[in-house]
Amino acid sequence: QVQLVESGGGLVQAGGSLRLSCAASERIFGINSMGWYRQAPGKQRDLVALITSIGSTVYADSVKGRFTISGDKAKNTVYLEMNSLKLEDTDVYYCYMLSVFGDNYWGQGTQVTVSS
Repeated sequence: QVQLVESGGGLVQAGGSLRLSCAASERIFGINSMGWYRQAPGKQRDLVALITSIGSTVYADSVKGRFTISGDKAKNTVYLEMNSLKLEDTDVYYCYMLSVFGDNYWGQGTQVTVSS
């Protein structure tokens, strides 16, 4: 079974930067889109950023201008560059991939904690 493996989370001071990485354990054919979501305890999982198979990107308003998503659909990898981090960016971040066949895949989550 395909697994998405995330890395790069951790503790950072406000104003700092982190880079999240995600890679599939096996080849996923026909990637439709890849993205990052985040979730706080007891809250819903919200979209942070998305990149489509043709390279179009979508960002949550709260991260526009600070976060940048990139990826390689052939290599099944996706990245999230996070700059100017704020306290409210503290969350568990989940990697996501969707195939053109409708199969969706989630990572196990990586904690990002921003301190003052």
